[in-house]
Amino acid sequence: MNAYAVAHLRSVDFGAEIIEYLQKIDATLAPYGGRFLVHGVDPEVKEGPFPGHLIVIEFPDLGQARAWYDSPAYQEILPLRTENSDGSAVLVDGAPSGYRATDYLAKVIGSS
Repeated sequence: MNAYAVAHLRSVDFGAEIIEYLQKIDATLAPYGGRFLVHGVDPEVKEGPFPGHLIVIEFPDLGQARAWYDSPAYQEILPLRTENSDGSAVLVDGAPSGYRATDYLAKVIGSS
């Protein structure tokens, strides 16, 4: 099941450090099968405030996403982004094939 690294960058100081980060991140993704799905586009906001940008990177599974994030290569460049932007980042499993919203409802009702 695919997994995703999702970041919501509310603001970015687009200077030399962010340029360096962008020049180096692709090489950190390749060994873990990561690829950008959403990056560098303005979202069409339909509800609520959403300052900034959304980034979505797909991985073959959560283990690969974790391995990428924790890798020495990514950890080396991570401060280039975190020290020059304000945002949040998460790793999350994708929904399995055939998933329906009622699957979650059954899980919630079944656990209470």
